[in-house]
Amino acid sequence: MKRLSGTNAEIAELLYQEQLALAKQNDDAEATVRQIIAAVKEGGDQALRDYSAAFDQIALQKLEVEETLIEAAFAEIDPEVLTALEHAKENIVSYHQQQLEDGFEDQPEQGILRGQLIRPIERVGVYVPGGTAAYPSSVLMNVIPAKIAGVKEIIMITPPQKHFAPAILVAAKLSGVDKIYQVGGAQGIAALAYGTETIPRVDKITGPGNIFVATAKKQVYGLVGIDMIAGPSEIGIIADSSANPKYLAADLLSQAEHDVRARAILVTTSEALADAVEMEIEEQLQKLPRQAIARQAVEQNGRIIIAENTEGMFELMNQVAPEHLELAMADAYDYLEKINNAGSVFLGHYTSEPIGDYYAGANHVLPTTATSRFSSALGVHDFIKRIQYTQYSQEAVKAAEKDITALAYAEGLQGHAKAIEVRNDRS
Repeated sequence: MKRLSGTNAEIAELLYQEQLALAKQNDDAEATVRQIIAAVKEGGDQALRDYSAAFDQIALQKLEVEETLIEAAFAEIDPEVLTALEHAKENIVSYHQQQLEDGFEDQPEQGILRGQLIRPIERVGVYVPGGTAAYPSSVLMNVIPAKIAGVKEIIMITPPQKHFAPAILVAAKLSGVDKIYQVGGAQGIAALAYGTETIPRVDKITGPGNIFVATAKKQVYGLVGIDMIAGPSEIGIIADSSANPKYLAADLLSQAEHDVRARAILVTTSEALADAVEMEIEEQLQKLPRQAIARQAVEQNGRIIIAENTEGMFELMNQVAPEHLELAMADAYDYLEKINNAGSVFLGHYTSEPIGDYYAGANHVLPTTATSRFSSALGVHDFIKRIQYTQYSQEAVKAAEKDITALAYAEGLQGHAKAIEVRNDRS
């Protein structure tokens, strides 16, 4: 892992330059994705079959995953995995139910009524990655908040497989997916956005994916809503002298094994702890089945930052604005107020990030590449719309006329002013 030291200002500038470089990584995929989207718009189902043959080496007869395959998955799944999924579902439901919003209505003055309606999005598409690993947890995390919000129809897409991991199909059924289609990549995002003969258009697309999926979501945004443009997985850890280097190394590697582009960042004031963590990482890498991926990630994108003091640790990590943030500190809860930018926070020496990935109930679809500076974890709020309403009586319009028309004329919008004046018998 690359070690950064110096003044806080010097390290902050280095981190900023790295963030600029990360932001440009998706540029190379733009042209390829644009071509794929155009092909799906034009060719529909046949384009999806063609891309499946080219990218996945699977000749698809049917795009929809049949109910018999889902039933077979329940018969095939490891009973312990099924139980774990059911327990995780309970925790995700109990957490996200607390995010439900109510509308409101008030009457600030006689003749004036104001309010807000809460309405669910009607149809949502959920992307579930395939590739080097199957993620049933992503199914639960995307679908359950949508169901709680009241979304009427949830369409799931996932890359075609010769044999689907049973847990993926079981998780879809447990969480309430209405239909599953075996299509992945940028072509799957295009199908959800524009519709094909088989796959219906949706109103919003959520779910993580690779660089082509992320770029496709960016390009169809506006035609449909999206949750976020997610980058590689990240973990940041703030550690004091009470931290266990064995725990820190394991947690850093837990994210590094996702992707060669994953980022693992440790901030501490202790050179001795930094040395011990580096030794532990090397030892643990030797035993990790996904060693090749994790090693490349930590060597290229791993950072150990030596801060000047405790305050500096938080200042620098707030700039990193990581997807996952662990506080490996004594009395970690007492430092929670110092965190301004993070997707999800894990407090204390025993709250390892995978607890959040799988089980605790807080969502694991999180903002990456410093976007937690302005965005949040996926939740029920992502699947609702807020619709405002207002009613003024004739008397209330007359009382407000002077203020409204003064602003309208100041903006040079005489038509706006006339629309008020005409209601008070003026030409």
